[in-house]
Amino acid sequence: MVKIRLRRMGAKKAPFYRVVVADSRYPRDGRFIEELGTYDPRQNPAAVNIDVERAQAWIKTGAQPTDTVRDLLKKAGV
Repeated sequence: MVKIRLRRMGAKKAPFYRVVVADSRYPRDGRFIEELGTYDPRQNPAAVNIDVERAQAWIKTGAQPTDTVRDLLKKAGV
């Protein structure tokens, strides 16, 4: 199954995430199909930059967002 999920980047104790489309069998920080945007929880307020059009296209084709990504997409207006 194809999922829209977070990929952890950044240094130790300084997380930075990329929102990616990946096969559910791949590891969290491993191979992915497409990068949709970024999420930085350390900024106040948290910075969310997501390509809304591409995210909608992936959801229409059957990609399932994780719970956290679903909340981020709602904030971004998807």
